[in-house]
Amino acid sequence: MTVQHYLNWSEVAYAGERHPPRNGVTPHAGSWETHYIKHKQDGTGFQSLSGRPIHLEIQDPNTIDWEKQLKLVQQSLQHITEDQITIAKFWGTGPPTKQWTPILNTLIDGYKVDAPRAGRILAAFHAGINDAFVVAFHLKYKWKVARPNQLDHTLETILCTPRHPSYPSGHATVSGAAEVIISYFFPAERRRIRKFAEENALSRLYAGVHYPIDNSEGLKLGRQIGRLVVEELKKEYDSNGHRIDKPYRIKENVTLAPPPYEQVRSGIYSGSDCESLLRDTSSTKPLLQNVDAPKPTIYL
Repeated sequence: MTVQHYLNWSEVAYAGERHPPRNGVTPHAGSWETHYIKHKQDGTGFQSLSGRPIHLEIQDPNTIDWEKQLKLVQQSLQHITEDQITIAKFWGTGPPTKQWTPILNTLIDGYKVDAPRAGRILAAFHAGINDAFVVAFHLKYKWKVARPNQLDHTLETILCTPRHPSYPSGHATVSGAAEVIISYFFPAERRRIRKFAEENALSRLYAGVHYPIDNSEGLKLGRQIGRLVVEELKKEYDSNGHRIDKPYRIKENVTLAPPPYEQVRSGIYSGSDCESLLRDTSSTKPLLQNVDAPKPTIYL
């Protein structure tokens, strides 16, 4: 059995709380049904639909300097800007699909995708996102890496710290998979979609709820899952022997958000039910226009 050389998520309280987390969110999500990959029969990992073992592309947490990672979180929060707070709140309000699904729907409309193909694209995308979540949560509860505010009990985060282990970031993993899957169907939009994925991952550092490496390794892992999804999609042909998917390679003039950093569905971020320490950002001005928020190169 591998000995953990880092703080265990289930053994230490969040900043501002008295007891270690007892209400972990979906601790068995790592065992849920998948679509483009399969669980190994012994439950220790994953394999392709053809039975090929999958070596997950993610660094072992025992090889990571978590104290160094914490210092990067502390530095980020110490120098946080209003723009970064707005980005953190935009991507961190609700599950990752809340922001990704509207982006995909906008592309489907903008490229005038016919109804059957739109259904296939949405189905493949969300099934792939499911698989990314399953893998991320399998690893989260396997490794149980403590959150930044468990290492520093004075840490005031921008968003409420989620009730599940830190490594890897779920938002980053999902974003990596979303990037690859959407780019497969809409290669003309690859550059913009990659920018969204990287900003989404980085937003979790701005929020103070993840270490930089949670995000960079999560993106890498998610992109691997995305490639596995695309690999399976490319195997599918219609009754005439033609490959089903016809990626949109000619760029259309489609406006994609963000910016502006406004939720497509209503719902204002609120930390009123947060039990851990939370910074008061109620006076932060919303970021509604195009902006190049500072991105420390060491983080991603």
